[in-house]
This record gives sequence, C-alpha cells and structure tokens, in this order.
Amino acid sequence: MNTAASSDPCIHDVRVTEQEIIAYLEDGRIISVPIAWSWRLSEATPAQRANFRLIGSGQGVHWPDIDEDISVEGMLHGVPARHPRPTVTAKGRTARGHAAPEKLLKPAIVREPRPSYRAKRRGRGSTAGRYAV
Repeated sequence: MNTAASSDPCIHDVRVTEQEIIAYLEDGRIISVPIAWSWRLSEATPAQRANFRLIGSGQGVHWPDIDEDISVEGMLHGVPARHPRPTVTAKGRTARGHAAPEKLLKPAIVREPRPSYRAKRRGRGSTAGRYAV
C-alpha cells in the first residue's frame, strides 16, 4: 500500500510583479514565468493583478477582474497565453466597431525560407568551387 501524498504540484500563493508571475508551491518550490506570458495580466492594473483566487486545491489561479486562468502545469511546461488578433470586417472595422489598424488590412508578406547555416556550410545547392578539376 502506498501512503505517499499526491505528487501533483499545487499552488498555495501567487505574486504578480511588473516583470513576472511568481507561484509558491505547497512542496516549497517557487516557480516564475515572465508576465508577458499572460497578455491580460501584463495589461492589468495592480489592483486587478492582486484580486485572484486559487482554482481547485491549487491546480491554478483565476483573476476574475480580467478573466484570466493560469495552471501550475502550464507554468511548469512553458505554455504562454496567445494574444487574440482582432477580427477585421469587410468595412475595415474590428468586431467591436473600432477602426482596424492599417497593418491588419495589408496582405501578409510571404518570404522564401532561407537555407540553414548548416546547409550553406555543407555547400548544398551549389557545387561551384568545391571540386578542383
């Protein structure tokens, strides 16, 4: 019979600074990730950052003022939140009715992939000058 406690990491406290999100785990570990991983927290006020609650028994953290959730597993495995891109309508407006930024109205630039440094070094694609005749 195994009487060991669960090995799942659990958060018991959180602190958000201007640069990082710091989670204090129940087993004594302290983990931190850059605040840029959560665009909502990086754009939130200090009061909004301070208003949080733990999810479940510490599997994650929820900030109700900005509707942000971060799990301890996401912090440990390095899963940053993606910033959503505004949807631009045919009239050049975002879904909320604001004028869309000009860069969203321009077509994307497609570039040919560059050969890697290793491929260049091996001379792939061109044999000129490699062999003396």
